[in-house]
Amino acid sequence: MITLYGFGPGWSLPEISPYVTKTEVQLKMADLDYHKEQAMPEASPKGQLPYIDDDGELVADSTFIRAHIEQKYAVDLDGGLEARARAEAWAIERMIENQFTWTWVHARWILPANFEKGPARLFDRAPEKIRAQLRQDAQARVAAALHAVGVGRHSGPEIVRLADRSLAALSTLLGDKPYFLGDVPCGLDATAFSSLAGALTPFFCSALRQRAETYGNLVAYVDRMMRRYYPDHPW
Repeated sequence: MITLYGFGPGWSLPEISPYVTKTEVQLKMADLDYHKEQAMPEASPKGQLPYIDDDGELVADSTFIRAHIEQKYAVDLDGGLEARARAEAWAIERMIENQFTWTWVHARWILPANFEKGPARLFDRAPEKIRAQLRQDAQARVAAALHAVGVGRHSGPEIVRLADRSLAALSTLLGDKPYFLGDVPCGLDATAFSSLAGALTPFFCSALRQRAETYGNLVAYVDRMMRRYYPDHPW
């Protein structure tokens, strides 16, 4: 049995981490039995979530988890795709994870009102005397990561402009198809859905979310994926 470790639901999402969501959807796509437990990043072999325990074998990082399940269980999440489409899927995933996701992480973790109603609450169970410091330290780590990847070096409006370019590209790539590379969801769809849902969650208010909501086909796509993989989750 596979155990998937994540943060858990919150902020109007079935899982607050897009990377955990990506892995969970890919497990569903592969039709593999699993159960999910909450964990802290420090418990992971790589200090980040998600990670899985597959009959005693620990695998961390969503990309390597996918490789593990495809190899061990003879699953191809891109089955039916030709070489060019597989290359396009990898390139689109990298745009999403290495740039777009960071833009709305900024809106979630750095904008004061969003941080106070969302990420700051992750530390509500910590001892009161250290709670404020834990919140401050966590926000500082995310800010440092944002600065390292480049997104955090820009002004708020500039970050929204970057996000909008990715949203426009994704909207064009999706077009009127039900899924990014055709009529059947593939591994890329798990990545795209998890990040777009994170940007569109109504829990957080931001100019970025407002821009995302103007792309009707992306909104409909997230709705479609949510119904397919999280039919019991109110969205």
